[in-house]
Amino acid sequence: MSDEPAQGASVTWRRPSSGLLLAAPMRIEARLVSSGARRSEVHRTGMGPRNAMQAAQQLAALPGEALFVVGFCGALHSGLRPGQVVVADRVYTAQDEGHRHTEVACGRCEGVVRALREDGFAVDVGPIVSVAKLALGGRREELHRDGASAVDMESAWLAAGAGGRPFAVVRVVLDTPEQELLRARMIPAAIRAGDVLRRVARSIEEAAERLGLPTLFAAGVSAGATGRLRGAEREVR
Repeated sequence: MSDEPAQGASVTWRRPSSGLLLAAPMRIEARLVSSGARRSEVHRTGMGPRNAMQAAQQLAALPGEALFVVGFCGALHSGLRPGQVVVADRVYTAQDEGHRHTEVACGRCEGVVRALREDGFAVDVGPIVSVAKLALGGRREELHRDGASAVDMESAWLAAGAGGRPFAVVRVVLDTPEQELLRARMIPAAIRAGDVLRRVARSIEEAAERLGLPTLFAAGVSAGATGRLRGAEREVR
């Protein structure tokens, strides 16, 4: 699949800020994230590396204490299922596509992972590789052999938009090697993944507001220990 047209691809939902700047590539991702994180600034970047590189320049100039890339991804191994959450410990570009190689560590993501797990999400932590085209069939095997857990088309290029701020990538598995996106039977899984994405965005926003971003990005933070989940405020997810 080719990139969306770069012109007009980027759209920002401006709201009273939670301190978060959330980048979501596709229109459907941005709408789901925006509906979940209602007090955060959500920026639709457009899909693919060209749009991501352009959006990174815009993101760097936007307010926000931390940049999260939030959206869907494809699993590269059978241990991941649609609706599972992947938090990147690093993002990098595939080295066989002619792009200048980019690799960015997503340091101190433990607090983000723990907050999501305490809200009931199944979270995997691992590398995410960014590619220029949809990865299908044998391409997934190639990318997995290089060490990645999941694949997307933007995160490594969007990392520059953090501009020195804390940076995290949180993706929800949309399809897997056994259940690829273009098959009709994927529709129920896609609907489920969309619901998870919306709730993940809300969970990130709530954690940032209750803990504060410095605490959220501190290694080993326990969201429960700081009282983030409090009796009647706790929502069944």
